[in-house]
Amino acid sequence: MPIQQSIPFDNSFAKEMDGFYVPQVAANFPKPTVVQFNAGLAKELGFDEVVFNSDEGAGFFSGQDIPDNAFPLSQVYAGHQFGGFSPQLGDGRALLLGEVVDQKNTRYDIQLKGSGPTTFSRRGDGKAVIGPVLREYLMGEAMHALNIPTTRALAAVTTGEKVMRDGFQPGAILTRVASSHLRVGTFQFFAARQDHEKLKQLADYSIKRHYSEFANHKEKYLELLKAVQAKQASLIAKWMSVGFVHGVMNTDNMTISGETIDYGPCAFMDHYDAKVVFSSIDEQGRYAYGNQPVIAQWNLARFAETLIPLINPEDSDQAIQLATDELNKFPELYQDKWLDEMRAKLGLVDPKESDLDLVNTLFKAMDRQHVDYTKLFRKLADAARGETHDLFKLFNDKASIKSWVERWLKRLSQNNIALNECADGMDRVNPIYIARNHKVEEALQAATVKSDYKPFEKLLGILSNPYKKQDGMEAYEESASDGAAPYVTFCGT
Repeated sequence: MPIQQSIPFDNSFAKEMDGFYVPQVAANFPKPTVVQFNAGLAKELGFDEVVFNSDEGAGFFSGQDIPDNAFPLSQVYAGHQFGGFSPQLGDGRALLLGEVVDQKNTRYDIQLKGSGPTTFSRRGDGKAVIGPVLREYLMGEAMHALNIPTTRALAAVTTGEKVMRDGFQPGAILTRVASSHLRVGTFQFFAARQDHEKLKQLADYSIKRHYSEFANHKEKYLELLKAVQAKQASLIAKWMSVGFVHGVMNTDNMTISGETIDYGPCAFMDHYDAKVVFSSIDEQGRYAYGNQPVIAQWNLARFAETLIPLINPEDSDQAIQLATDELNKFPELYQDKWLDEMRAKLGLVDPKESDLDLVNTLFKAMDRQHVDYTKLFRKLADAARGETHDLFKLFNDKASIKSWVERWLKRLSQNNIALNECADGMDRVNPIYIARNHKVEEALQAATVKSDYKPFEKLLGILSNPYKKQDGMEAYEESASDGAAPYVTFCGT
């Protein structure tokens, strides 16, 4: 079936949200070619792999061949970027083609990223290059395999042209799939203009799309704040549990759905360091690993500000108090979510009040020890089986970890299940493989410089099954050598 007839787009945003977007078309590209296609995701969405992983698919994934029932548009939003407010941002290089409903009746956006300039490009060319496109593809799929809510990649195409980014590089476009692209910054755009009618329209649409269970609640806008806060608390707890650093937690990069979005200067930390930063421009460490929960609450406060006219249109003081009361619950809410994650990672089956101190003491033991964060939890599972040698080798100062392990093993004995069972449970939630930074760069370099996608595909395959030992892949378990330069990432594609 031709692409023109094979996508049952159902474009609620385009139909219902006039004034929240600008219709757009993609730039012209000389020779679009599919270089990566996510067959598993395509199947979930009901897309035919034979049709889409083809020259015809390349036309679709580059915006050259748009089905008649699509409605390509660029969304408008604002945002706080590194603490400073930009009243208008918007999709400067992205087109929302439309929405599809999958086999589970879940609605998803299909968006092109890097498809050329839009109304919101701010003098940019609106295009992307292959390295950052593949980074987002890889990171999204790695996060999905780790059971962390995320946008995902359906395809990556090269465009057949060169784009100037630190020299000329192969142009590329990512097809991104998301529950929606509604952001805190979307609300900020209309709040900054005091357009309360549009704010209400946006809030009602967000509730209808993501939180329909309280659509008829008399305090639905306060419920919206609570729901988004709960989603973000859970999301950030999951980031922290695997050592993920987003790198650019601007309010335009915080989704209402609770999905991770925009993998620019992101990375997984190899060695534990609460202050680690990978972004070249985050010189003050605003978005450091350890700051992510605090920044999440700050972003949620900005979201709450936009909802004040809706929570109580007649009494802003009361609305502010209600919103503040909810925001003040975030630290405890986040801690509970984080502690749940850490209990699972440490095999603590029956919750106990002492668990928080036990976990915090482990992080104190890791501090300034150059401990491989991912390896630590796999080696702890081995320790539960009686094999402690490799665990202790991770620490320069072995005394603190030895005393902690004694305390932890005593706590495990209170689970009323065998230690081997505890260890097996830990292995189900603690990955062997993460997107090690040097391996990511090797794969991206091969694709960018040599058009060799084999290293990328190999890494993608490994990260798609992160919990199971894979024969011959020991090199993908290791961090970069101690003599390697500090890892640096860059915003933008």
